Amino acid sequence: MQQQIQIQVAPEVVENKEELLKIVSGKTGIRKDEIRYMEILRSSIDARQRNIKINLLINLYVNEDFEERIIRLPEYKNVAHAQHIIIIGAGPAGLFAGLRCIEKGIKPIILERGKDVRSRVADLKAINMQHQVNEDSNYCFGEGGAGTYSDGKLYTRSKKRGDVDRIIDLLVGFGADKNIAVEAHPHIGTNKLPDIIKNIRECILAHGGEIHFESRVVDIIIKGNAVAGVVTKLGEKYDTQRLILATGHSARDVYELLDRKGIAIEMKLFAMGVRVEHPQRLIDEIQYKCKVRPEFLPPAAYNIVRQVNGRGVYSFCMCPGGVIAPCATQDGEVVTNGWSPSRRDMAMGNSGIVVELRAEDFAGYSKYGELAALEFQKEIEQRAWAEAGKSQRVPAQRLQDFVDGRVSRDLPVTSYKPGVVSVDMKAVFPKFIEERLRLGFMEFGKAMRGFLTNEAVVHAPESRTSSAVRIPRDGVTLEHVGVKGLYPCGEGAGYAGGIVSAAIDGEKCAERCVEGLVG
Repeated sequence: MQQQIQIQVAPEVVENKEELLKIVSGKTGIRKDEIRYMEILRSSIDARQRNIKINLLINLYVNEDFEERIIRLPEYKNVAHAQHIIIIGAGPAGLFAGLRCIEKGIKPIILERGKDVRSRVADLKAINMQHQVNEDSNYCFGEGGAGTYSDGKLYTRSKKRGDVDRIIDLLVGFGADKNIAVEAHPHIGTNKLPDIIKNIRECILAHGGEIHFESRVVDIIIKGNAVAGVVTKLGEKYDTQRLILATGHSARDVYELLDRKGIAIEMKLFAMGVRVEHPQRLIDEIQYKCKVRPEFLPPAAYNIVRQVNGRGVYSFCMCPGGVIAPCATQDGEVVTNGWSPSRRDMAMGNSGIVVELRAEDFAGYSKYGELAALEFQKEIEQRAWAEAGKSQRVPAQRLQDFVDGRVSRDLPVTSYKPGVVSVDMKAVFPKFIEERLRLGFMEFGKAMRGFLTNEAVVHAPESRTSSAVRIPRDGVTLEHVGVKGLYPCGEGAGYAGGIVSAAIDGEKCAERCVEGLVG
């Protein structure tokens, strides 16, 4: 017999199986010798009280042997000689679309503007050390997409998006730690994701799919109202009647291409703000209410939302024990993001703190039509670049100084490798953002005593929380509303927000895209 139980235990109990068994037995009334195995299904931290607890959902095997579920990859077919489709982008949406095509017996040809996951490293070093931005290979572009080198959080547990467990199982099958299936807020880590991405690529290639790196698509060929092919920057032409567009939220040239060709796009609202960095020991102290983090607890995170003058101000993509990274995709702009290694063992913790934007904020950009929000985003990033000395250094301000409206006389060394420049954030952001950020931090300081401090530094801007454009598609067929054979997909099309949701959307688009094709 199997029985599920939800319990709260002290952190040190989780690793002490004998003590955990004793507690479970006492709570259920089941004798210890009858419980043959305890399978932890979910684990989360409850740090609301001074005595921190771990919430566990456990499946008990009572007088029944446990058989560990073996995660196996699907039976992928060899599609080398099958009918093909084109996928633009090798992020999670594009890669999982490619895998799903192979399952369905269709050959995916993936065109990726950036480099393979290992070759990207040299370009990341160049932006960090020499302030040189490769517009096709950076933190946002390249094999694996933005998540590969900017954290690897698996945000969603929402079943509304699709089969989350299937995506988690696939990630485990390609090399991720099995614990991501248990943790309430699973995280792979930037140091581990590259190998998983490589394994996915090798699987696609081994089963007859194609992946072409450094193949930026510069034109989509439309005949009548249907896709007929694509053209790359090198002049290569690929004929196809089915095209999955999975280019990520930073591929501005793709949005501009669609707009020039009269292919429908829509302005999409997003959020913008700063990335704030605290010493991780301070976040641990605030969240765990102790001077030294207990050894059985991970580096602390936080998640906070407040309403400020009618707008949401909230934390975004909090990275405990991590670093702030330069995520510009072309010269003349500055963009920040954050990531953590799998152990989350760096000295600092950072989070985006952002303000929700509304359509009226872009009234002065109406000449750009549906690209208005995108142009607003670009202007802020370019302004930050200019204020920080026209390099990849970022405008920065100590947190208490920012709240008090005072330019910081000095700045500590932060985890942002290109460097920081003391700037008044009023020079970077319009008043409606700067003011709400300032008031929002004051509210955060009330909720998290010790958060509002000059030990913390704000870095600007955190501007790419999500896409500023949506590419409209039919809700059932997932085909573009005006172009037959075009399937807008993932975060860049406005239908996902992270690795898992993008992977789910990639699979869904692949399923619709290959309908009617013969493998």
